[in-house]
Amino acid sequence: MVKMLSIHDYKDPFEVVDDFEDKLAQYTNAPYVVTTDCCTHAIELCFRYLLSLNPSVLDNPITIPKKTYLSVPMVFHKLSIPYNLIECEWKNEYNFGFTNVWDSARILINNMYKPGQIQCLSFGRTKPLEIGRGGAILLDDKEMYNWLKRASYDGRDLSISPWQAQKEFQVGYHYMMRPEECVIGLNKLSNNEVKNTHNFTYPDLSTCVIK
Repeated sequence: MVKMLSIHDYKDPFEVVDDFEDKLAQYTNAPYVVTTDCCTHAIELCFRYLLSLNPSVLDNPITIPKKTYLSVPMVFHKLSIPYNLIECEWKNEYNFGFTNVWDSARILINNMYKPGQIQCLSFGRTKPLEIGRGGAILLDDKEMYNWLKRASYDGRDLSISPWQAQKEFQVGYHYMMRPEECVIGLNKLSNNEVKNTHNFTYPDLSTCVIK
């Protein structure tokens, strides 16, 4: 068993966030990893980035399985992105229509990263790496990685410390994963406490009305 780490083992608590991201990158074989406070916000950040590159790229409706978690279509309502709920059998993860973004909330296995893709993980209850709350984005695009990292930290440039010294900010969101959750994730992943055996049935969202 690998020695259990504590947040108090770090001079700067946010160093454990970097360590957890590095461990996830090693485990999944993803070149880059950005942790977030939940999978829903991971998905949101990915689509915010795509919109920032070319707003018209998402003119066509995104397709989503009609049986998924409620927060997923809420993301597209929030961003005013058209979507269609479709009949689609899926296991562990699914792709959002014609994009390279994946909802991979229900899977975490060695070497799972798909080159050229963007996979969003969840560390919530009943997920393979059960921390309680948290998410992550796996990707191989360095420019996108840099944007996501800053966007998840309120638009801050993390190379500037203290943050109050920064005078120009990218538009950002308070979506970072907390060190207290990252140290739990790092300990569990280091000790191979990953379980891909949860069975979960999602409701049919096509029978619901979102106003």
